[in-house]
Amino acid sequence: MSEKSNPAPDRPIDAVILWVDGSDEKLAEKRNRYLALENKSSSHPGSLPLRFASSDEISYCIRSILKYAGFIRNIYVVTDEQDPDLHEMVKTRFPEKAGSLKIVDHKEIFRGYEQYLPTFNSSSIHTMMWRIEGLAERFVYFNDDLILIREHHEEDFFNGDRPVLRGKWLLPPYRRILGTWLKILINRHIKKNLDYVPKVSFYIRQWRSGSQLGFRWRYFFHDHSAHPFSRETFSEFFAANPGLLEKTISYRFRDPDQLLTSSLIYHREIRKGNRNLEKLRMGYFHPYYREKTMDQRMEKCSSDSRYKSVCIQNIEMLGAAQRKKIFGWLDAMLG
Repeated sequence: MSEKSNPAPDRPIDAVILWVDGSDEKLAEKRNRYLALENKSSSHPGSLPLRFASSDEISYCIRSILKYAGFIRNIYVVTDEQDPDLHEMVKTRFPEKAGSLKIVDHKEIFRGYEQYLPTFNSSSIHTMMWRIEGLAERFVYFNDDLILIREHHEEDFFNGDRPVLRGKWLLPPYRRILGTWLKILINRHIKKNLDYVPKVSFYIRQWRSGSQLGFRWRYFFHDHSAHPFSRETFSEFFAANPGLLEKTISYRFRDPDQLLTSSLIYHREIRKGNRNLEKLRMGYFHPYYREKTMDQRMEKCSSDSRYKSVCIQNIEMLGAAQRKKIFGWLDAMLG
């Protein structure tokens, strides 16, 4: 790796991963208890079991960072009284990085806001991740199902101190807004299902978040990629908007009305003059793809060097044979 790709010791870059083991009975009991306390059904969009399922994706995520983004100083895994127990793997496979994997509990990042714990909402948790003690001023946020498959350098994430924002400009999602309104009308007012809550739209939430900063007629849409952030931008934005911080983290379960902090911060960066806007370079795997489509996607990502990472969503929904095939492919890509 070139010197250019190695951050100066006084300007490190860290990684942050949010993770939950949904099979933990203690966590499941706590989640069900708070669903009852908030009068939410188990079918509430933010409480579905798939949101908390884990199929060992995090081990691949961490291995990929250590292999293909060696400039990362520390990897912080944010959890709720859990531990993915990967310290020995890191020590064995990447001895030079032993000690770089650090576990952070929700209590640390919610200090001063403990009334909003426990939370089962990744959108609330990633709103607070910049408050990790010792976190570098420049950090990259990963979903645990985001896996690097090729070499990355500092310049893939940062241009100096400014994050590289990957995504695309879109017009407001009027069709999705109309569709959501019609579903509410039919379910609540015609079918009399007064507890109906529409599916949370990633597009609508991003547009509403961009609108909060004045981007009403177009917004910068980002997908499930790795997101580089400046800790300073979080700090100054929420210092100026303390009420917005509390409102955003007040949702214990994901909710259609909740703003998306990653989108808020992206649009704040653009307002600050950040023009490091790039296209996505990521392969996306969805459990509803046919097996043939999955195979074609794996072949495409293997042969096309433009694909530097993949997001494998809800892998637990796949059959055992298909999961084995995907994990085998990832093992090959990670050596």
